[in-house]
Amino acid sequence: MKRTLTYCPTRLTAFALLAAAALGIILTGSAPRGAGAQSSQGQKVGFDLKKKLASAAFYDDVNVIVAPASTWTSELDSDLAGKGATQKAAYKSFPFRAVRMKAKDVEALAGRSDVSFVALDREVKKLGHVGLTTGADAARALGGSTTPFDGTGVGIAVLDSGIDPAHVAFQDANRNSRIVFSKDFTGEGRTDDPYGHGTHVAALAAGNDAVSSGAYTGVAPNARLVNLRVLDSQGRGQISSVLAALDWVMANRTNPAYNVRVVNMSLGAPAVDTYRVDPLCLAVRRLVDAGVVVVAAAGNEGKDGSGDKVYGQIHSPGAEPSAITVGAANTFGTDYRSDDQVATYSSRGPTRGFRTASDGTRHYDNLLKPDMVAPGNRLIDAQANQNLLVTQNTSLDANVSGSVSREQMYLSGTSMATPVVAGAAALMLQANSTLTPNLVKTLLSYTAQPLANFNQFEQGAGLVNVEGAVRLARLVRRDLTASTAVGAPLLTAAAPTPQTTIATQTFQWGQGVVLDHTFATGSQLITSYQKIYGLGVLLADGTVEANGALMADGTLMSDGVLLSDSILWSSGALMADGAFFCATGVLLSDGVLLSDGVLLSDGVLMGDGVLLSDGVLLADVSAMAGSALIYGDVTSSMQAVADPAPKAPTSLTAKAASTTQINLSWVDTSTNEDGFLVERCAGSNCTSFAQVAQLGRNVKTFSNTGLTRGTAYRYRVRAYHSGASSAYSPIAGATLK
Repeated sequence: MKRTLTYCPTRLTAFALLAAAALGIILTGSAPRGAGAQSSQGQKVGFDLKKKLASAAFYDDVNVIVAPASTWTSELDSDLAGKGATQKAAYKSFPFRAVRMKAKDVEALAGRSDVSFVALDREVKKLGHVGLTTGADAARALGGSTTPFDGTGVGIAVLDSGIDPAHVAFQDANRNSRIVFSKDFTGEGRTDDPYGHGTHVAALAAGNDAVSSGAYTGVAPNARLVNLRVLDSQGRGQISSVLAALDWVMANRTNPAYNVRVVNMSLGAPAVDTYRVDPLCLAVRRLVDAGVVVVAAAGNEGKDGSGDKVYGQIHSPGAEPSAITVGAANTFGTDYRSDDQVATYSSRGPTRGFRTASDGTRHYDNLLKPDMVAPGNRLIDAQANQNLLVTQNTSLDANVSGSVSREQMYLSGTSMATPVVAGAAALMLQANSTLTPNLVKTLLSYTAQPLANFNQFEQGAGLVNVEGAVRLARLVRRDLTASTAVGAPLLTAAAPTPQTTIATQTFQWGQGVVLDHTFATGSQLITSYQKIYGLGVLLADGTVEANGALMADGTLMSDGVLLSDSILWSSGALMADGAFFCATGVLLSDGVLLSDGVLLSDGVLMGDGVLLSDGVLLADVSAMAGSALIYGDVTSSMQAVADPAPKAPTSLTAKAASTTQINLSWVDTSTNEDGFLVERCAGSNCTSFAQVAQLGRNVKTFSNTGLTRGTAYRYRVRAYHSGASSAYSPIAGATLK
């Protein structure tokens, strides 16, 4: 029987509309013309602009944003022209204008009745929330300014609903696509993204900084992307399709054009069978053994319809021990991490795949999962054009740009957290291409930050710390082989201080790693080579069970590595620190001590097997999972940053090519234009320009033909995108003979 992979619960659309009505959305209209006169002049000038004016010389230029009281008027244009001001940008969706003017004229402009407010055109800084809060920005800087760690040369295969190839997020520095291969496995015969999930996922892993001054930069913004479409236009797929995609990866991973070192699987199916026989798990194991890092979502079934915690809902292939299984954290939209929590919907361990004995007894895997958590709640990133998710849930549109190739959207879930870790793995492999998948997992885990008051079934080793992981990756020896002895030095230099500073806050690394039914801690994990770091083995192979307890296998792990006998509520410091949650012994005994429905301190253990046999539970928890994708945890979250207007072209030249043709050329200084508008007027001193051409992006020349002999022409050019236009280039002219 086929198992279905599904994401978008379309039945939630009506609820979304009801929710919008319940929120009492208020639409505010424009103030009537002249209303500004009721305010004092000082109230119509921004506070920081007033401070700037106070220190400015009389004839200094200032850059401001002018908001009209109603619509923009020709009278305002005339007044600004009379003051010698330059209009830098106009907007299609907003009445504002960006203006450069003399400081002495600002107060007079604000005093007009048809002006509502004048604000300082503030510097827009890079506000990449994901890059900053995960430490990815700091990790990229470790490579230096000329060769930053940005994923260059590393391929990430994204198994999802497709990738929109027209979105600017996937261009390289030369505006060429970084999607190096696309293939459809759904039977629909397309590789774009009509559903909208895969584009968002791919951008979180490897989107560039083209939109909104880098606010939505992915973790590895120059990595190659391999687009393997396994979810259809409704967000559904079959395990057989996923297996076909994984099969393609296995056959093509070493192609130098792709160099697939990381696979992102922001999807899952019920983990009913033990990982030892689950087809997805077995396929993932094959890839990991071949040296490919596989990152999988934990699932969004961490709570029921009443909001109560549910344990045991890790999906396949996240239930596979060789995969890096990722849960979701809620950052509350802040770059600092002291307020971060595990998202309420993030699936909790242990894994509940099982085998059934001849007497009918179920033997559960009960593996400790997830391995770690990453930001996943209400994240903003690339929006595929006309995708189903936004069409049915318009509140997902972040509305940061008027250009469909630059638009962004909100999504939530472990699906969003997974590509954050996939991008981190790409940075690590760029920093040290010899790392095995087990070493990648170990370094990510060791440097993670445990979140206080959450247990290891909820967060694994803790919140991902990309900076720490890349810093350690650079130090790992590049000459490790299968014959390297247990306990041999792992690093090429002394181990760094186990801490990282993000957004001015310094935190300790957790210094531990999830194994199977327990976790290991100790500095020997990074100072000494462990045989479990090689290919063809599991980290879990480092433990052996004896008399109901776990012990380290001395042939695979060195002295100094400690195994925990308890699952803990974290104190927020070391992974080994915290209060007792449950003994690891209950996860052993061949998986028969814990049965579905057992209370685990603060929640109920409920495996996928229960869901499949109980339609009520299936509907309840599945509905909550679908709601998580659309709404997430409804808290403060990542803020939308508007896409700025393009920059104006420079160095415009006009040269007569014949008696009826003039050739133009200019320098393109913008990175976010949709194209260029060319305007012309006739006469050596003409000022009445009219548009004569609309050109595409990256165009830097234009030939104007069919002109009149003996006539002088003047030209100007500006860049545009759907949301705004740039200022004009300097005027250039030429006279035909």
